[in-house]
Amino acid sequence: MNDFLSPGQIEALFARAGEGNLPIEAAPGGVKGGKRTRWLRTVDFTRPTKFSTDQERRLRRLLDGFCATSAQRVHGEHRLPLALEVIDVQQLTWANACTLLPESSVFCTLDTAPHEGRMLLSAELPLMVTAIEGLLGGDVGAAMKDRPLTDIDLILVRRLVRTLVETLSGIWFDLAELTVSLTDVTTLAEHVQVAAGSEPTLMLTMEARLHKASSTMALLVPYAAIAPAAAAFSHRDDDTGQYDPAAARAVRAGLERVDVTVRAEVADTQMTLEDILALAPGDLIRLNATTGTPIGLYADRTPVHAGKAGRWGTRRAVQITGEAEVPS
Repeated sequence: MNDFLSPGQIEALFARAGEGNLPIEAAPGGVKGGKRTRWLRTVDFTRPTKFSTDQERRLRRLLDGFCATSAQRVHGEHRLPLALEVIDVQQLTWANACTLLPESSVFCTLDTAPHEGRMLLSAELPLMVTAIEGLLGGDVGAAMKDRPLTDIDLILVRRLVRTLVETLSGIWFDLAELTVSLTDVTTLAEHVQVAAGSEPTLMLTMEARLHKASSTMALLVPYAAIAPAAAAFSHRDDDTGQYDPAAARAVRAGLERVDVTVRAEVADTQMTLEDILALAPGDLIRLNATTGTPIGLYADRTPVHAGKAGRWGTRRAVQITGEAEVPS
C-alpha cells in the first residue's frame, strides 16, 4: 500500500487548511473513549520568541529613557516641542515587521559598534514634514504633510535624526557598551538593507506628538544587532553583581585624585535677612557655641572630624580630636 500523497492530494490538503477545514482523525468505529483524537497546535512563525522576557523589558525601558531624554534635547537644540512615548513592543520576523511600517515613511539605517550590527529607525512622513517646517520657521498648520522630500529636506531630516541617534547611542552605551551611528536616510523602503527576512526582530513602536499632530516612529532591532552583547540585556533588575576587588581599587584610585574643599567651621547661627542687611562694621554676632566647643571639619558639606583650633607656625591649623557628630 502506498502511504504517499499525490501532488493533487497535497494541493487539496493545503486548500482545505487555508479554509480552516482541517482533517481530524476520529476514534475507530466512532466509539468514544477509544483511541485519543489527534490534536493540532497552531504555530505562528511570524511571532518568534528569540528575545527573552528580560531582554524585551530592558529594551523597552531603554527606549523609555530615550523618549524622555531625546524630547528634551530636541526641544533645546531645535526648538521643536517633540514628545515621544513607547506604545507597543512585539517580536516579529524582519519581513513581517517591515510590512507593518507605513509606506509613507522616512527610513534611517543605524550601525552599531564595535560589533557590526544594524537597526532601523522609521518615522512617518507627515511627522518629518512638520518638523522641517518648524525648523525653517514656516506655517506648520498650512504645510502639505504628504509632499515628497527634496534633497534639502533630507539634509534637515538627517540633522534632526542625528540628534535622536546621538541620544540613543548614549543610553545604549550605558547599558551594553555599544554605540549607535546614523548611516543612511531614505524614503524608499526597497533601499533598506538591514537584516534577512527571517531574522527575529523586536519592533518598538513610539507615538510622536509634534504641534498637536500625532504620528508614529518605530525602532526595529534585529537579534543579530544585540547578539554579541546579549548578556547585557539579560540581567535581572535585582542582580547586584559580584564584588570585584580590582575594580574597587581602580575606582578608589580614581577618586583619590579628586580635589575636595576642606573647611573648619567654628559655629553657626541663624539670622533673618533683615538682620543681615542691617549689619555694619563693628557689630557682634553671637554664635550658638561656647569657647570650649570643638570645631567641625567638613569635606565640602559633609562632616568628617571634630577638632580644636590652633596654630602651626605662622599658619592657623586644626587638630583632629575625634569623629564628627552626625546629626540624627
